[in-house]
Amino acid sequence: MKRNIIIFDDTQVRRHLLPLTYTRPTALLRVGITTIDEKWRSMLGEATYSYLTVPYLKGKFPLTARRDNLLVAGHVIPTPELAQQALALQHGEALMVGEDLIAFNGSAHDFDDRHFSRVVFPATPPRILHSLPDIFELNGEIMQQDFDRLTAGRQSQPLSSTNVVVGDASRIFVEEGASVEGAFLNTKEGCIYLGRDVEVMEGACIRAPFAACHDAKVRMGAKVYGATTLGPHCKIGGEVENTVFIGYSNKAHDGFLGDAVIGEWCNLGGGTTASNLKNDYSEIKLWNYPAQRFLRTGLQFCGLIMGDHSKTGVNCMINTATVLGVGVNVHGAGFPRNFVASFQEGSATAGFKNVPLPSFFAIAERVMARRGIQLTDADRDIFTAIYNISDRYK
Repeated sequence: MKRNIIIFDDTQVRRHLLPLTYTRPTALLRVGITTIDEKWRSMLGEATYSYLTVPYLKGKFPLTARRDNLLVAGHVIPTPELAQQALALQHGEALMVGEDLIAFNGSAHDFDDRHFSRVVFPATPPRILHSLPDIFELNGEIMQQDFDRLTAGRQSQPLSSTNVVVGDASRIFVEEGASVEGAFLNTKEGCIYLGRDVEVMEGACIRAPFAACHDAKVRMGAKVYGATTLGPHCKIGGEVENTVFIGYSNKAHDGFLGDAVIGEWCNLGGGTTASNLKNDYSEIKLWNYPAQRFLRTGLQFCGLIMGDHSKTGVNCMINTATVLGVGVNVHGAGFPRNFVASFQEGSATAGFKNVPLPSFFAIAERVMARRGIQLTDADRDIFTAIYNISDRYK
């Protein structure tokens, strides 16, 4: 029988990673090139995988629990060494660093009760997500780790002679089907990974570290700074810096976006610009869902955090460290407030109003159908639950 591996959400960490974790287990966040889930699977090997997450997500992300399970944390960035330590745990043993539980081998009941026969510690402390800015703060470092793992022992597809490479061309890896013509690629600060069927159009300027997952597009004349990751089917143009797009989202036109995290099925209208630095260069505060207020981050740079299925209209202006929930539609003149709760539509000048669920579903169906993906009943149940939860945050 295959080993039973459960990737679990840490309840408190998950809340600090809202609104991105409203719609997915923590492990499905993208940091570096792949999601945390994909990292664990590649390192732990063949097994039966499932998720331990909040009840309303279980319809789409079900749990398979047996008498013996290996539970691993969805907010911990695994390394091969850490994965081997997790696999070596005996029944009842836990792997921890500080207050963070990394892995446990045993029953679901003992896991819930934190009944551990022995606690061991990692040889090297791993990178761990505790807050939203950690995603873009760690992105470059984790991208290099992913690059080394994904490309080890493999040969890149040849790079067209129409491109200009500044730095070491061996730090560029091109997967089968990717098209890169007339681009400027600078690898002096890291790696460049171009996934299957990625298209980088002529005139694009890319500074490493940079990764584009399968079917992503970089449009003509785009200016892309590291550390930026494009998830599957993302499209970018204009100026982008140190930003993670989880997947299926577009910023196809001019405008600036930096030190940001963009969920799935988002769209930034032409000319949208999101500040990542306050005019007085002071420390940034960011909306925190558990605290229900803005908290200090210790950062000088922080841009837009955008939940799934959110959008901005043309020429929108977004303030430094703005958090948009799930299903938000911002348009019109002026700067909206730095936190907009889920399922709200409006502008700084006209105010915001609730988006009825039927209207949200109709738009989401049209958006997803363009990529050949259906909005399922399980998806509808998730968004309905979020809609009811988010009433407390409006």
